[in-house]
Amino acid sequence: MDLYIIRHAWAGDYGDPQWPTDAVRPLTAEGRERFAAMMAKLVKRGMMPTLLGTSPFLRCVQTAELVVAAVGAGEIVKLDALQLGGDFNALSQWTVQQSKKHSQIGWVGHAPDVEQWAAAMIGPSAGWLRFPKGAVAAIRFDGLPTFGGGELRWLVTAKVLGC
Repeated sequence: MDLYIIRHAWAGDYGDPQWPTDAVRPLTAEGRERFAAMMAKLVKRGMMPTLLGTSPFLRCVQTAELVVAAVGAGEIVKLDALQLGGDFNALSQWTVQQSKKHSQIGWVGHAPDVEQWAAAMIGPSAGWLRFPKGAVAAIRFDGLPTFGGGELRWLVTAKVLGC
């Protein structure tokens, strides 16, 4: 099973008064374009998640929509567990359940959660991986996804992919 952990793409400025709450802050036009270019390259390399769990925050939902558009199919499920400071245990349980039907699953969330969660899936929970905006990590599991049981296959940014 492959798990893709994705930090949302580039969004409008935090605290901008045009967004009444942080939950409705959207992606920027440049952020959408850069992330779509990244996804086009990653899909060509085999990234094909059929299920995406996403934070219900607008910028995460929009990022998940860009993944589905690049893949050409897929389901998006809004999960409270992926909100800022979300519930990692609930997210992991959901992923284990879904992995019985899906061999490639994605999570779309926020920093610092995605950094901590990716590290916990490949090693000790005190670990940390840096996730710039729009970063994507691929973690492979030989069976059901478990804490510390995954192998980091790659972690890429827009800059690495030339986007």
